[in-house]
Amino acid sequence: MSLITRIERHLGRFALPHLALYLVLGQVVFWSVSFLGYFDLERIALLPQAVRAGEGWRLVTFLFLPPSSQPVFIAFAWYLFWIMGTALEEFWGTFRFNLFVLLGWALTVAVAFLYPAIYATNLFLAGSVFLAFAFLNPDFVMMIFFILPVKIKWLALIQWLFYGYALIFGSWPLRLSVLASIGNFLVFFAGDIVTLLKGGRGRMEYQARPSSVRVSEAEPRHRCVVCGKTELSAPQLDFRYCSKCAGEECYCSDHLANHVHTTVPKG
Repeated sequence: MSLITRIERHLGRFALPHLALYLVLGQVVFWSVSFLGYFDLERIALLPQAVRAGEGWRLVTFLFLPPSSQPVFIAFAWYLFWIMGTALEEFWGTFRFNLFVLLGWALTVAVAFLYPAIYATNLFLAGSVFLAFAFLNPDFVMMIFFILPVKIKWLALIQWLFYGYALIFGSWPLRLSVLASIGNFLVFFAGDIVTLLKGGRGRMEYQARPSSVRVSEAEPRHRCVVCGKTELSAPQLDFRYCSKCAGEECYCSDHLANHVHTTVPKG
């Protein structure tokens, strides 16, 4: 039994359903009052030195900080996060999706306190949801600019390349933010990634072998008793069993009507 399963058995009843929807609604509310001039979004951003000064609400409210962009693109980002988060919740179950977000939140907060004078962001946490969805649904098609269809696996590849660039050339706060954002992804998918790598290596080794070796390693279901051909070595042939022969004698289509019938020996 995995650690996540054991945790779920003890704490699963505390899971909050529709978490992605609540996060989006919270961002919509804060963005709206800010857009109307009634609120300063800086008040909910995660600034560790402000938390140390007594503004503890920032530890949670930074999750409701909307992405800084034009209204149309913000709405599109909210829509994507909602459908991807909902899909992950349906796939994993409510508790596991909660745990995925909670782990990403905890890692983000922990990294933020290493640089208390720098504002932290929730964009990398949202990015981990995107990567998780893309890993589970690589052929999902997104409409870029609402007209260009692109499979999400290629967009995820671009994000991974950006993360790689940030880890090599970025500042330490950026590097640690990237590591925090993929920490929950690796906890949930490391086993699957290892399995895929092993499976891919096995397929490459199998395909690199001579065709005669690959055929010999497979177990055929039918083998002609006259010529020895099987459905693997001669897939163009049909294989049948002769009703006039004793036992279960298999013949290919070349010898089914052209062979000597075997009989049961007399005792």
